[in-house]
Amino acid sequence: MSAPSGPLVGVKVVELRGQGPAPYCGMLLSDLGADVIRVDRPAPPGKPAADPTGDIVTRGRRSIVIDVKSPGGVELMLALIDTADALLDPYRPGVAERLGIGAGVCLARNPRLVYARMTGFGQTGPLAQNAGHDINYVALGGALAHIGRYGQAPVPPLNLVGDMGGGGLFLAFGTVSALFEAQRSGLGQVVDMAMIDGVASLMTMIYGYHAQGYWRQPRGSNVFDTGSFFYDVFECADGNYVSIGPIEFPFYTKLLEALGIPAADMPKRSDRSTWAAAKDRLAAAFRTRTRQAWCELLEPQPDLCFAPVLSMLEAPEHPHHKARGTFLVDGDVIQPAPTPRYGRTPGRVQRPPAAPGEHTAEVLCDWLGLDDASIAELRSAGTVT
Repeated sequence: MSAPSGPLVGVKVVELRGQGPAPYCGMLLSDLGADVIRVDRPAPPGKPAADPTGDIVTRGRRSIVIDVKSPGGVELMLALIDTADALLDPYRPGVAERLGIGAGVCLARNPRLVYARMTGFGQTGPLAQNAGHDINYVALGGALAHIGRYGQAPVPPLNLVGDMGGGGLFLAFGTVSALFEAQRSGLGQVVDMAMIDGVASLMTMIYGYHAQGYWRQPRGSNVFDTGSFFYDVFECADGNYVSIGPIEFPFYTKLLEALGIPAADMPKRSDRSTWAAAKDRLAAAFRTRTRQAWCELLEPQPDLCFAPVLSMLEAPEHPHHKARGTFLVDGDVIQPAPTPRYGRTPGRVQRPPAAPGEHTAEVLCDWLGLDDASIAELRSAGTVT
């Protein structure tokens, strides 16, 4: 394995195994060079190990299996945390405390530790103990009600806004920010990242539009939510779709010119009562060519705010992504490349996804300095596997 690369080289992170946003945060930190150790739980007896190859959100980390219910399990976990710069806790409030690895215990032993907690509803509040998933957090956070077409039900935006954006990205940002502060103060702290808080923050601009009187409450009646005819997707002759977003008037007039529609034939964009009819006019125009034909005509023109609507399998094949290396392929597995990009300390995928416990001996040797005999004793006691 080659030497790690990225701006976070030298940062040590313990990631308690979870689902969704916390693993995504661990991936981001690892892609940027951090040494992230994932602590897995022992598999149920008789359950075969799953092939980790396609579980790309777990890429870049080494895995150790620790049974915290075994003799010495908690102490071994705490020994790893003692040497770490950050801990990613994906559990519901109180679970880590019941396991004996709560924030109070860990920070008392390692005062420089950034204890980053990932939950849906937060560590406090009447819903703190409630179960939930992305759709619930996006709903409660005030975003889901505004995603969808006029007169139709809200449309869940995959699990991007709650889990990945409002959760994993914010947790990574919060963790790195706390690490930066710890370099100055010498002290760690708890990071309480709730997905409902992240979703609410992502809605800041929309709240601003509302405060300025630009935003109407019914979904599908505003510029950005498919209400307008100049910010939407349109079907092509082959059943595929393209997107347009020429909000700025110069871009809008250039798009009309490229489509062969006289600007004088279109209504004033400020008159919302004409938006539906104007959208029908554009829809008729886009149905006259295939998506590829529109790409060949419109993509070379830089000021149209146009792009084809590509599937997750089509996107990696687009010439722009190929030129930038936005995606990479490992065997048969397509995956997004590390981002953002750095000129001097580029990040990269540090290693492929690991099977649970694949690096147990390696981690115990590298992080704790244990020899083969000590590791064998831990295996014999069932503390690690």
